[in-house]
Amino acid sequence: MSLFDMFKKKTSSNVAKDRLKLLLVSDRANCSPEIMEKIKNDIINVISKYMDIDTEGLDIQITNVEASENNGVAGPALFANIPIKDIRNKNN
Repeated sequence: MSLFDMFKKKTSSNVAKDRLKLLLVSDRANCSPEIMEKIKNDIINVISKYMDIDTEGLDIQITNVEASENNGVAGPALFANIPIKDIRNKNN
């Protein structure tokens, strides 16, 4: 994330969409929207150390998976779709 991206203004529809996604995810995970936002921010912070990512295109979801879909383990799973713009230099 560049410094300029931090100051980019989101449209009200994008903000509403993000809030709705967060609400749906938190409902599925049985945790508060605040916790889900912290998880999302932590993921962004860690991955941003190594890659330049598109935070606008970031999609994090918690869903319930069937045992047959998850090597015999049923329950909640975290799915993250994180568009990568560039991989940072290994020396950083």
